[in-house]
Amino acid sequence: MKKGFTLIELLVVISLIGVLATLVIANMNSARERARDATRKSDLRNIQTALRLYYNDKGGYPIASVLPAWGSAWTPYMNILPADPLVSQSYVYTYTDSDDYTLKSCLENPSDDKGIADATCTSGYKYEVKP
Repeated sequence: MKKGFTLIELLVVISLIGVLATLVIANMNSARERARDATRKSDLRNIQTALRLYYNDKGGYPIASVLPAWGSAWTPYMNILPADPLVSQSYVYTYTDSDDYTLKSCLENPSDDKGIADATCTSGYKYEVKP
């Protein structure tokens, strides 16, 4: 009598491995989205801190045309302006007046508890900070 696996047993094992691999890959993509969203939130909070330092020194927040350029005026507050983890997206700074602004970034994970509905974002959700 020969010992070994039947064709049915091998097919069942291979299909189970395929199903498990699919689940792991799907979960890894979701984890990457959550990690990029965490980076976005951290970046916006860091920019918010730099803007507050700027406000304390200058008596107001920078106008919209000044912020994206950064340049030497920002060196005391933040040497490098963080960029969105995805090249296709960017952080948006909206100047309201000398005492108000909005920093916004689109989130990838729609189930994020800090997400705010926004039709302009691909996922339909954004994260924003204000002073």
